[in-house]
Amino acid sequence: MTAIGTIPGNISLLNALDYIGETIVIADDSYTIRWMNTEACKLLLDIAPLFGFKDCGELIGKSMDIFHEDPARQKEIMENLTEVHRARITIRNEFVTDIVITPIQNEEGIIDGYIVMLMDVTTQAEEQKRSEKLIEELSIPILHIWERTIALPLIGEFDRERSDQLIATVLTECADKGVEYVLVDLSGLTEFESQIRYQIEMLTDSLTLIGTTCILVGIGPELAMSIVKLESGTPTFNSAHDGLQYIMNLQAK
Repeated sequence: MTAIGTIPGNISLLNALDYIGETIVIADDSYTIRWMNTEACKLLLDIAPLFGFKDCGELIGKSMDIFHEDPARQKEIMENLTEVHRARITIRNEFVTDIVITPIQNEEGIIDGYIVMLMDVTTQAEEQKRSEKLIEELSIPILHIWERTIALPLIGEFDRERSDQLIATVLTECADKGVEYVLVDLSGLTEFESQIRYQIEMLTDSLTLIGTTCILVGIGPELAMSIVKLESGTPTFNSAHDGLQYIMNLQAK
């Protein structure tokens, strides 16, 4: 679906990008940095000195190659981008971040530039502490609650690393035990990344590929604002009881 409507004449698109609250950098088709919003400039105040620059202003006009140990490999990835590219990167062994690169295509499908977003930036030390905490929380109980049905109560923090491990564990369980329905209870989540919608869709899509249906329950107001709308059309319910009743009704047909 394409964008619709008309931007009010008194609203600048660059001002709108500045108020989004995420770190946004815009580069042209030669990978040269042309613009960054206030959040990006605040972040790069700490990162710029690692590359020999005193502040974010000195990065304008510089190639994105300066951030990569292997510029040739990065150019290869950029040249072949047709959709959003996500990766976790380490910056000068000081910071860890998820980078999201979106090609800006014109009406002919030609790439005119790129939007680069740095998500969930943290220091290596903080990342290590978080990883240790995740290890403690990573033992997710898989509960067999009904015929060919399991429940996954997620507790604590949910990020990309945890979702990857969760998907691998659940897919194995479903394939080995012939599970048809997975009830995922999100009410116990205390922290989650802004990209949680993509992580949940990856989980639901992976289960769909092996013929298993995913049902989400326990979505609170804060999580609902982060998810907004799941493109996969996954069934969602306020409570585990309602989700289980939905499964029982499907199996009774």
